[in-house]
Amino acid sequence: MNKPITPCLWFDGNAREAAEFYTSVFPNSKMGEVGLAPDGGTPSNEAGAEMVVEFTLNGQPFTGLNGGPMFTFSEAVSFQIFCADQAEVDHYFDALVAGGEPSYCGWLKDKFGLSWQVVPLPVLELLNGPKAQIAFEAINKPEKIVIADVQAACA
Repeated sequence: MNKPITPCLWFDGNAREAAEFYTSVFPNSKMGEVGLAPDGGTPSNEAGAEMVVEFTLNGQPFTGLNGGPMFTFSEAVSFQIFCADQAEVDHYFDALVAGGEPSYCGWLKDKFGLSWQVVPLPVLELLNGPKAQIAFEAINKPEKIVIADVQAACA
């Protein structure tokens, strides 16, 4: 059986809430099956409680696991969103940072603690070009990247 690699995200009882939020932000997204804890329960879930939530974000399958409070997200893992223009940057950054917190270089933590990188492709080109240092300095702030500001800095 050849199945895609599916990220499994560990939540503390709010996997469905997170999945519903994420599927509202990304196009080509949908909720999937919800698996319940078995009759005897598990260390983190009472019998019949929502334990596993499947969902798809922009065609990529994910699993949300209500595993309890013992593990939390860190910046060691993040998801990159490549954006063609400022409208896409604004949409994704503004939606995902609501209730969370911005970080440097277009990174953010959402209200569930999951880290995202909102990457404007025009800025990525500048970061890979001869004015990379100038572009990096322009984005090295704890806020959303504004493409026009980075382009102006590199002009």
